[in-house]
Amino acid sequence: MGGELLAPEAAEPDDVVLAWEGEALLAVRLPQLSDSLDHILAALERRHGIPLADLDRKAKQSVVRNLEARGAFSVRHGVETVASALGVSRFTVYNYINYANEQRAKAQESKAQGAKAQEGDERPARGDG
Repeated sequence: MGGELLAPEAAEPDDVVLAWEGEALLAVRLPQLSDSLDHILAALERRHGIPLADLDRKAKQSVVRNLEARGAFSVRHGVETVASALGVSRFTVYNYINYANEQRAKAQESKAQGAKAQEGDERPARGDG
């Protein structure tokens, strides 16, 4: 993600200081979120082994789902950055996000219906006497 390791005495207020048994051992300076997005995109590209723009539509949709789960679109210009990396328009990225949200909602609805049906199957049978 592009963090930087520092001596604890070099830590600034926004850095994370790691301690063991009350002794500060090390500090971590986290990158700006926008820098992290670039690192995430580069890691995804390495994982796929080809430029993200060369992926097929399904793979690009998967990348967008992954990035949304990581909060990539809360970064200023996140959609534009991702659109550029994928070689698509911002509109297409928004469509992929909407599609992912619709699929997630359908899956949750289906899961809830399945749980409700299973609950009905587990009710004890009533005898007439």
